[in-house]
Amino acid sequence: MPPRVAPTFRQQRLGAELRKLRENAGMTASAAGALLGVDQARISNIECGRAGISADRLRTLACNYACGNQKLIDALAAMTGDRTRYWWEEYRGILPPGQIDIAELEFHATELRTAQTSTLPGLLQTVDHARIVFDLGVPPLPPSEVEHRTSFRMKRQAVLYRDDAVSYTAIIHEAALRMQFGGRTTSRKQLEHIVSTSERDNVTVLVIPFSAGEFPGSGQTILYASGPTPELDTVQLDQMGGPAFQDASAQLARYDAVIELLKQASLSPAASRDFIRGIIREL
Repeated sequence: MPPRVAPTFRQQRLGAELRKLRENAGMTASAAGALLGVDQARISNIECGRAGISADRLRTLACNYACGNQKLIDALAAMTGDRTRYWWEEYRGILPPGQIDIAELEFHATELRTAQTSTLPGLLQTVDHARIVFDLGVPPLPPSEVEHRTSFRMKRQAVLYRDDAVSYTAIIHEAALRMQFGGRTTSRKQLEHIVSTSERDNVTVLVIPFSAGEFPGSGQTILYASGPTPELDTVQLDQMGGPAFQDASAQLARYDAVIELLKQASLSPAASRDFIRGIIREL
C-alpha cells in the first residue's frame, strides 16, 4: 500500500507517540522494523503518519520498547483502526490544514480548556459574530471562504451538544467580552448566547475582570485538549501564520499550570454569568 499523501492530525500524533516510545527505548528504526519484518522506511512512514499500523503490531512494538504504561498502549491501539470519514474531511483542500486539525483535536478530546484575552472562543461564537471575525481578515478573504470558515466553526460546536458532550471550560477576559463585533445588537446576542451556553452541565465560563489586574499568559490564546491519557494531551496556540500544536511533556505541564492560575484569577461561574449580564445591560 502506498504511503498516505496527507495524514490526518490523529494519524500524525499516533506516529509521533510511537517514535517517542522507540527513542526512549534507545532502539533504531531499523531494529524496530526487524521486529515487524519490515524495512526502516516502513517504520519511518508509520512514525510520520504516512503509513498505518494494526493494533496487534503496535502492541508488539510497545512490548519490545519496554513500555509499561498499559493505559497509553490501549489508547494508542484504539487510534489504529478508526477509518471513519468525519465531517471535517469535506473541508480538506478548502480550508487551511491547521483549521482541520483543530476540529479533529476537539472532537477526540476528553476535556477542553481554553483561555482567551482579546477574542471570544470559537466554540461559543454565534454565526453572526464568526462571520464578522472572518470578514476582518488581512488580506480580506473572498466571500466564499468567509462562508466556508463560518460554517466550519459552527459545525465544530457540535462537540458541546452531542450525547457524549465534551467537558468545556472557557476563561475569557473582560476585554474580549466588551469588543463590539458587528455593533450593539450583534454583541448583545453574542453575550446572551455565552450566558445561555454556560448554563449547560458540561460548559463552564469564567471571566477575568479588568479589576483582576495582571495575570499569567496574558495576550495569548490557549486551548488545552486532554486525551485519554496525559501523554496524549495537546496544547493549541493561535499564531498569525496559523495554529501551532505542542505536546512535549514540559510544554503541557507549563500550559496546564498557566490555565490553573488563570482560573484562580477568574470570577466563579455564577459571578461570571452575572458579570456578562451586566455588560449586556450596558449595551
